Amino acid sequence: MTVTDKAEVVIIGSGVIGNAAAYYMAKRGASVIVLEGSEIIGNGGSSRNGGGVRQSARDPRELPLVMYAVENLWPGLSDELGMDVEYCKKGNLRLGKGEAHRKILQGLCDRSTAQGLDVRMLDGDEVREINPYLSDEVTCASWCPTDGHANPLRTTLAYYRAARQLGVRFYTRELATGLIMDKGRLRYVKTACGDLFEGDTILVAAGYSSRALLHAVGIDIPMNKVLLEAIVTEAEPPMFEQMLGTAPADFYGHQTPHGSFVFGGHTGMEPYFGEYAGDGLNPSQAISAPTAARAILNFFPRLKNTKLVRTWAGSMDECADKVPVMDRPAEVPGLAVACGFTGHGFGIAPAAGLLLSELVLDGRASTLSLGAFRYDRFARPAD
Repeated sequence: MTVTDKAEVVIIGSGVIGNAAAYYMAKRGASVIVLEGSEIIGNGGSSRNGGGVRQSARDPRELPLVMYAVENLWPGLSDELGMDVEYCKKGNLRLGKGEAHRKILQGLCDRSTAQGLDVRMLDGDEVREINPYLSDEVTCASWCPTDGHANPLRTTLAYYRAARQLGVRFYTRELATGLIMDKGRLRYVKTACGDLFEGDTILVAAGYSSRALLHAVGIDIPMNKVLLEAIVTEAEPPMFEQMLGTAPADFYGHQTPHGSFVFGGHTGMEPYFGEYAGDGLNPSQAISAPTAARAILNFFPRLKNTKLVRTWAGSMDECADKVPVMDRPAEVPGLAVACGFTGHGFGIAPAAGLLLSELVLDGRASTLSLGAFRYDRFARPAD
């Protein structure tokens, strides 16, 4: 076999997780190759989301990672990577209308405060003291003052650029199609171009595409491909800096430093978009954009005359239990896995990248435990 290139680590996928992992590995002196199937770095959900850096309403297993990132990584990320990622730490309001929403939000608050997060319930008047542009129909909200948001495209590209400066070799248009074992250890990645890449460790971080790749070595992570969409408005005068969401999670978003609003969300129509989901196109603007806009207007009447200037779509890899897999499965020496982030990957990306670098280079994560994200949790009896 003729090897096109080789390194200590070959990463499949140039989303924010793959790029962050590549950066932290290279920062420690490792040689790293990153393979991207398309011609665009971050061509998927990594650069097509609402940009939330959210701790509140997280699964308790994820919360320690994002709390660590918010405390130790996100604040200095622009300086470290040499590119402004537009990180803004001005809090997150999760909005509700009526008693049913209040109960949802109270449950989320109780779960988060049990792990030490500063998050609390507000009534409607208290909410409008923080954000006076909200509708009078808003009767309650959860408030986490240390939540925030950042620019997902700039963050993904900042990790890419910083990794390249450290010597990471990126190959675009190299769609991984196969994993090849050698003497009982995973050693090679084959691509659709017929190229062969060799690594001591292969990190599969290719979103939903990871599932088919991993089948080749007997690993199956239960996850689905789900459309992730966002709408962008024309620029408006500065109104507020908080990240926003709702109790039913039908939309989330913020106002950017440039004045435009970026909102993401789910409409219920996503399962019907079929093969279009996640290919970088926007197949759903005739349905999803107006649906999301109506939901937003129920909370922000002030935006009723604001024009939409673009929409976008990407895909997310939704894991069966809504929590990612970050592990080195014992069944396949030489393999590491990072997928199933279920739309939550952006906010924890700095911590995930750091921990994956430890997992791959040291054999275990030391900064925080990755025990809750093991692959074999799907085979073990529930605790």
